[in-house]
Parts: sequence; C-alpha cells; structure tokens
Amino acid sequence: MISAILLAAGESKRMGRSKLLLKWGQCTIIEKSVDTLLASKIDELIVVLGYQGQAILRRLGSRSLKPVINPQYGMGMSTSIRRGLGQVSSKSEAILIGLADQPFIETDLINHLIDIYRQNPHGIVLPSYKGERGHPVILNRFRYQGEMENLTGDIGCRPILKRYSEDILEVEVESEGVVADIDSWEEYRATSILGKGFQGNDAK
Repeated sequence: MISAILLAAGESKRMGRSKLLLKWGQCTIIEKSVDTLLASKIDELIVVLGYQGQAILRRLGSRSLKPVINPQYGMGMSTSIRRGLGQVSSKSEAILIGLADQPFIETDLINHLIDIYRQNPHGIVLPSYKGERGHPVILNRFRYQGEMENLTGDIGCRPILKRYSEDILEVEVESEGVVADIDSWEEYRATSILGKGFQGNDAK
C-alpha cells in the first residue's frame, strides 16, 4: 500500500493570496494536483492544509481523501510532513510526498515512479529533469518514517536524501513539471502559454 501526502499548507507569501485556489483550466491548482494523485496508483491520499485551509477544503468537496489541518504551517514544510504522517494507514508500506503547487505533473508520470518503486521497494525513488531532482518522492515507510518524524524547518526531506544518498534511485523524466512550481504571478501568467493557468481577472 502506498500513501500519498500532498503538502498544501503554504502561505503563498509572494502572491498575497492562496495560489492553490487560482484557476487552472476548468478547475483550480489544488484540484488539479489532487485529481492527478487520485487517478494514480496510490492507495490513499492525505492532504495537509494550513493557510486558507477551510476555503481549500470546501473547494475539494467530497473527493476521496483524508484532510488534515496543520496549525503550525508557518514553521515550515517539515511540520506538514509530520502532520501527514499521523494520518497514514497502518497498512502502508511506502509514502509519496507531493507538492500541491506543481500542477504540471500528470498521472502517468506518478504511475511510472510507483511502478519503479515497486520493483525497488526498500529505498527512495525520485524523479529528475535534466539532472535536477524534483517531486514527488517515494520513500519506504518502515525505513524512513522515524527520520521523517524528526524533520525540522522548511527544506522537506532533503536531510534524509543527503543522509541516505546511496538508497536513492533517481529516475530521469522528460517532464519539467517535476521541478516546476508556481511561486509568483509571473510564473502563473507564463502558464497561459499552455492555455491552462492565468486568466486576467485572477491577477489582482
């Protein structure tokens, strides 16, 4: 069983409002990220919310997921990872960590990483694009949960990746989406080239 933890608690400080509620095609960024995971081979989805958490939760409606509010979201990504871990099923053998502000990622890519992980289920699998590591990251739960529970700050699983570098299977992919996120209005507007993101009345 693979449990996905989607980190969706950030404050979007550079944008001045929740970027996860911005339009993305016919839905929003958070809906795109959630629906991509729900359509994949994961077995459960935990969405960790913080900033504007209730508004995001209302937008997600009745989707099949486990929402959890992280009241400490201002203290960094590590607090959301730890909060999400508390909701993981006892039957889970692996944990996928995803970022909610990466709507370019598609279900086929996630399934590809899961298939590779299942062939190598004792370590860490992550994607890279042109040599740059990205998300989502899949980790063996029994081997690394203790390490994840001790994470601090706002750098995610990087300390684990550094400490256990020999355990990592890096999968080169053709999708820039694994390293691309949306942190500014400029990045959001640039997605209009794809006909998905920016629509004029969002940039207020």
